Amino acid sequence: MHVDTILQSKGVAVHTLPRTGTLADAVALLNRHNIGAVVITDDNERIVGILSERDIVRQLGKNPSGALSLSIADCMTKGVVTAERTTTIDEVMEAMTQRRIRHMPIAENGVLVGIISIGDVVKLKIAEVEHEAEALREYIAS
Repeated sequence: MHVDTILQSKGVAVHTLPRTGTLADAVALLNRHNIGAVVITDDNERIVGILSERDIVRQLGKNPSGALSLSIADCMTKGVVTAERTTTIDEVMEAMTQRRIRHMPIAENGVLVGIISIGDVVKLKIAEVEHEAEALREYIAS
C-alpha cells in the first residue's frame, strides 16, 4: 500500500505558512485547525521547513516570555523528511520511527502535494488488520 491511499481518503489540504511569520502565527494556525504541525513553504509551494508542536515547546522552554515573537525561519526544522505518493506505507512507518517524527509532507518534484501523520498511518494499519481478520472469519466459516 502507498501514501496515495491515505491522501485519497483524507484529502490533500495542507496548512502552510511562510518562513517570515512568527511562532505566534504558527500557534494560532495550529489551534484554529487542531493540527500538530505546519509546513513552511516558499512562494512556489516548495517545502523549506516544518514547524511542529515540539519545535514550539523547545522555544518556549528556552525563552518563555519572548518565544512567540520569534521568526518561524529561526525555529523550524529545515531538513524536512518527505515522501512521494508512491512511497510505501511501510517505508513511511520506518522513516517516522527512526527519525522520531509524527508528520511527513508529501511532495512531487519538490512541491508540496499533501501531508500524512502517524495517526493517519496507524488508522490505515488498523483498517488493514480488521479487513484481514474479517477475511479469515469468512474463510473459516465457509
